[in-house]
Amino acid sequence: MTTNEKVKEIRKLMIENNIDIYIIPSSDYHQSEDVNEYFRCREFVSGFTGSAGTLVITKKDSYLWTDGRYFIQAEKELSGTEIKLCKSGTEGTPTIIEFLKNNLEKDETLGFDGKVVSYNEMVNYKKVCDENEAKIEVKYDFVGEIWKDRPSLSKEKIFLLDIKYSGEDVKNKLKRVRKVMEEEKVDIHVISSLDDIAWLFNIRGNDIPCNPVVLSYAIINKEKTFLFIDREKIGEDENKYFIENEIEIKDYFEFYDYLKNINDDKRVMLDYNRINSAIYSNLSNDVKRKNRINPTQEFKAIKNEIEIKNIIEAHVKDGVAFTKFMYWLKNNIGKEEITEISASDMLEKFRREQEGFIELSFDTISAYGSNAAMMHYTANENSNAILKAKNLLLVDSGGQYFQGTTDITRTIALGEVDEVIKTHYTAVLRSVIALSNTKFLYGTKGYNLDAIARGPIWELGIDYRCATGHGVGYLLNVHEGPNVFRLSAPFVVEENMITTIEPGIYIEGSHGIRIENEVLSKNWIKNEYGQFMEFIPVTFAPIDIDAIDISLLSKTEKDYLNNYHKIVFEKISPFLNSEEKEWLKLYTRNI
Repeated sequence: MTTNEKVKEIRKLMIENNIDIYIIPSSDYHQSEDVNEYFRCREFVSGFTGSAGTLVITKKDSYLWTDGRYFIQAEKELSGTEIKLCKSGTEGTPTIIEFLKNNLEKDETLGFDGKVVSYNEMVNYKKVCDENEAKIEVKYDFVGEIWKDRPSLSKEKIFLLDIKYSGEDVKNKLKRVRKVMEEEKVDIHVISSLDDIAWLFNIRGNDIPCNPVVLSYAIINKEKTFLFIDREKIGEDENKYFIENEIEIKDYFEFYDYLKNINDDKRVMLDYNRINSAIYSNLSNDVKRKNRINPTQEFKAIKNEIEIKNIIEAHVKDGVAFTKFMYWLKNNIGKEEITEISASDMLEKFRREQEGFIELSFDTISAYGSNAAMMHYTANENSNAILKAKNLLLVDSGGQYFQGTTDITRTIALGEVDEVIKTHYTAVLRSVIALSNTKFLYGTKGYNLDAIARGPIWELGIDYRCATGHGVGYLLNVHEGPNVFRLSAPFVVEENMITTIEPGIYIEGSHGIRIENEVLSKNWIKNEYGQFMEFIPVTFAPIDIDAIDISLLSKTEKDYLNNYHKIVFEKISPFLNSEEKEWLKLYTRNI
């Protein structure tokens, strides 16, 4: 079926079930950012392949909301369909809530599958329905009814993460969770977010590509711990591990029945940002609910000393792989045919040569020239550009290692670039340095730090429609909260958090530039003004100096780059052959 035919089939089901507006989000039962193929309902219907977006279908029209990372991509992928693109956050574009307020009539019904819509979203939708005297229906998975060859849920086996990698055993982690439960005066804690569960139980899996998590739910009470998971995924060693740690295994699909049977006198702690609306509604109305961020979110964002040591080792390995790739690219461009995909494949080959490598941490973005203006571009057979000895190649990539998760972006000059591009490249580099080199007082919020990074780019009258940086998990999701550098981020940076710094400039039809390092937040000096903090880079790979307009850099900026490149050479050069080492010496020289 074509996209328009799929939308037409959804409308038939809407009419049969008296639904006037139907919402299809991008999420799964666990509110994951990336999802298993089984849950890619919005992509199946719309044809839009970006990771973030919401499809809204009415009886006459259809609309897709997505954010600035995907505007260009969505326009291309929705071309020729009836679906209208709504660019979230731009002037004149209503939010989904505003759209519903203006389009949902009295006595009409809004519908969606409550298992894939978050509780907080459902609350907002219900408020609109109440205001418009409309109804809400949360039981319909219309996409599942028309998706005849829908992939099955994953059956991949889980594996255990040894304490030499995790740095903390599951018993101690559970003890910390129960301490928070005691402080919050709750009896039961329900967790449905997959990264929280994987971290808490020191398990990993293969249920979502590039995200080593396991489809599961967890319920913790004062004495018992329950893990809801497909039993076929558990091997003999894992089963023994769960018995030893007093973790009771229940079937994945028993979870909602368990919720329904929780006694009315119990107090249950939930993270409303990370549960679907069906979890909330399956609890008895008399059960007391406590809305609180999952303690595991806070715990796992602050890396322990063993994790930090391992993460640095992972980044050295990743830096070796990227340096070898950059050397190969610089020395072969123009001599042999290289495409976006073949370049991406070569980088993956170098990563797979590193000990402890498991898989990529996300699909590599290998974007040449104007393709790089799409922030989350993925090359395919139709778009796969041939690289030429000119312009820029943007490569955003990362790996999953037993020692941690990596995320690095470099924009590489393949030959001559014009002065405008050099100016833009230098501004992005200055933005990275501005935040990386910042000393700040503890308590400074994420939005304050975000603005520091944007400064050099704002000086050009340019901005980028995404966050400046995000937290990174430990052999987990490459995007991890609560730490994020965004203009609306109120979080406080804690010591030993790992966060990316990745400003960029994206000019549609011309070029895209992004430079990204991961940094570790550390305490710096403490005095009468309080505790000051700083960032220490943990990404080790050369930043291409061929595209820099050196005249635009201050002495402080040059010093930072030169010192960073000195560290890169010291960390990476011992693992290179003589030719690669000489090349790295050239590309990490003082400027």
